[in-house]
Amino acid sequence: MSAVSIAYTYNALPMEHLEPKRAQEFLKQHSDALFVDCRSEMEYLFVGHPVGALHVAWKDGPDWSVNPHFVGQVKKLAGTNHTTRPVVLICRSGNRSREAGEELERAGFQQVYNVTHGFEGELNDRHQRNSLAGWRFAGLPWEQC
Repeated sequence: MSAVSIAYTYNALPMEHLEPKRAQEFLKQHSDALFVDCRSEMEYLFVGHPVGALHVAWKDGPDWSVNPHFVGQVKKLAGTNHTTRPVVLICRSGNRSREAGEELERAGFQQVYNVTHGFEGELNDRHQRNSLAGWRFAGLPWEQC
């Protein structure tokens, strides 16, 4: 293996998981980062979304299957430097965004970040969200359509 291929091999870092406040700090420090909300269209529109997040669904109704165009749509938003541009993903609780991030990594994206706890966080003991963790629970900026 040549020195060039070794450097390239170790240039790609595994997905990093950021708490919501740390994710917001990261986005402020990396103005070139692409912030993608990968929830369904209805969640994005009616539950709300972080200010500045663009929507590309990882899974969407009616059958909740994986969007076969997800990687291509993110590549298009990220532009020609898509493999090295930081991409921050958020979903409802951090699970779909982790799956979506793994798919981006398989497609060659080298700087993928997942927002742990997502937009709404995990369910509490009463099966409610937004009471334990997440972007909204942390008081970070969000909006609804």
